[in-house]
Amino acid sequence: MTSTPETQLREAGLRVTAGRVVILEALDRLPHADAESLFRAAQEQLPGTSIQSVHNVLASLTESGLLRRIEPAGSPARYERRIGDNHHHIVCTNCGAIGDVDCVHGDAPCLTPSNTNGFTVSTAEITFWGLCAECSALA
Repeated sequence: MTSTPETQLREAGLRVTAGRVVILEALDRLPHADAESLFRAAQEQLPGTSIQSVHNVLASLTESGLLRRIEPAGSPARYERRIGDNHHHIVCTNCGAIGDVDCVHGDAPCLTPSNTNGFTVSTAEITFWGLCAECSALA
């Protein structure tokens, strides 16, 4: 059984606030959303919400480990609820749609670099680029 946003916030040591709950719920519906999209979603339920408030909520949720922040090149930061695994992303070069790609070689980091330069590697972050099915159909 999946826990509620309220339970997840408490378990992460965060106060339960309407803004945090609304953002977590919005990300369930809008995976890989940017702050602006989440701001619009939050305003529907919490009129008067500011973009700064959304940024503050995103920062605290990311810092606490409830969200993952990804930053595809040429795109604003995006946020997702899928955490705790070492998955990758695929981005449409035309419309910017983002999808998840499971690691194909098991546990993190799932890829072995040819030279670690003395680093101990814990995760790998790969971004694949191409056309999504909708954009391919239009091409």
